[in-house]
Amino acid sequence: MRVAMIGTGYVGLVSGACFADFGHHVTCVDKDAQKIERLERGEIPIFEPGLDALVARNRAAGRLDFAVDLTQAVREADAVFIAVGTPSRRGDGHADLSYVYAAAREIAQAAEGYTVVVTKSTVPVGTGDEVERVIRETRPDADISVVSNPEFLREGAAIEDFKRPDRIVVGTDEPRAREVMAQLYRPLALNSLPLVYTSRRTSELIKYAGNAFLAVKITFINEIADLCEQVGANVQDVARGIGLDNRIGSKFLHAGPGYGGSCFPKDTLALTRTAQEAGTPLRIVETVVGVNDVRKLAMAKKVVNVLGGDVRGKTAAVLGLTFKPNTDDMRESPAISIIHALLDRGMKIRAFDPEGMEEAKKVLPADVAYASGPYEAADGADCLVIVTEWDAFRALDFERMRKLLKQPVLVDLRNIYRPDEMAALGFTYESVGRGTPGAPDTLTLAAQ
Repeated sequence: MRVAMIGTGYVGLVSGACFADFGHHVTCVDKDAQKIERLERGEIPIFEPGLDALVARNRAAGRLDFAVDLTQAVREADAVFIAVGTPSRRGDGHADLSYVYAAAREIAQAAEGYTVVVTKSTVPVGTGDEVERVIRETRPDADISVVSNPEFLREGAAIEDFKRPDRIVVGTDEPRAREVMAQLYRPLALNSLPLVYTSRRTSELIKYAGNAFLAVKITFINEIADLCEQVGANVQDVARGIGLDNRIGSKFLHAGPGYGGSCFPKDTLALTRTAQEAGTPLRIVETVVGVNDVRKLAMAKKVVNVLGGDVRGKTAAVLGLTFKPNTDDMRESPAISIIHALLDRGMKIRAFDPEGMEEAKKVLPADVAYASGPYEAADGADCLVIVTEWDAFRALDFERMRKLLKQPVLVDLRNIYRPDEMAALGFTYESVGRGTPGAPDTLTLAAQ
């Protein structure tokens, strides 16, 4: 089959390359001419493990092309995927759908014959209806079906998630569109993968509901971590104990500095706005959004507290800047809020991230210094702060670190290391949810 993928961001590029690897012919389209030129030279604009090899293999096989103009790609396509950005709209938190509707108009003008238009972007309930209205208004005679097919890709594991998903959700009531989607995903269906067919609106809501539930789960274990610090319990043991219950499960029960990234922050906000306008506010999700914002400031307070409160002029060596490992994505990363809060208290920041420093420079203040590695970051610093759990930080040489740091202080916001081991190495060690009774209430302090 022939596929046009509109948008070569994270979702569009990964999805397009994976469809090409299934044997379909895919043209990825983007208005950014420089990005397309880079892709044609084999330069991948995002960091995703294995993506460069996947793109190169399918380019060589003639199954993957890139273009600035969508006309020919859409004209020849059996399915056209809209995978453009839907950022939060300033002021009200709604998803900005202007790129989606602009793509729909251009698709309508270029399409020939029966074409399935698929919204791959994360969009609020009812967007598919509006996309169809835009297409009909632009081209009343167009033979087009509009389908919802949300993505469930984790950054850092996106190729694996696309090729071995736990489900594929397809929102359509039209038999012809359903057949096209079945053919597109046929390589996965051969493994008895569940294709979940729903109405278009249900499909759109599944994406938001799924992300909101995971955000709730993360925020829940983070608040349990705060309780653990007050009563002398261990949040990792609590998470293990409840995660063994099949009704709960162990995933997304890792206490830390709060969620970030391109999905959870904007999707929870957009969902709450949709629910409020529908007259059925989602109070749990609304609370989660607020708690997660406060959480990041509380993590900065941990650093301040462990250094005795007066941190002006002191230096924090920050390891990990991206919102999670195996990506260069800085969107809504907890590191941003933490670093801003520490700078506001007069601290100096020297940071290192294996892949995210170029992106970090675009969003962090200019006075943040960047190091070439974790030990260079630690040299002369007053404390070491682990914000993102990259594998490169899981086996640090702390004998060497102790000699480099002004004082042996580690704030481990991902609970990578064991308190007893760090104590044996002579470190003052602060982690998340593994404190002692009577420790300061960081949430309260952060709000002051």
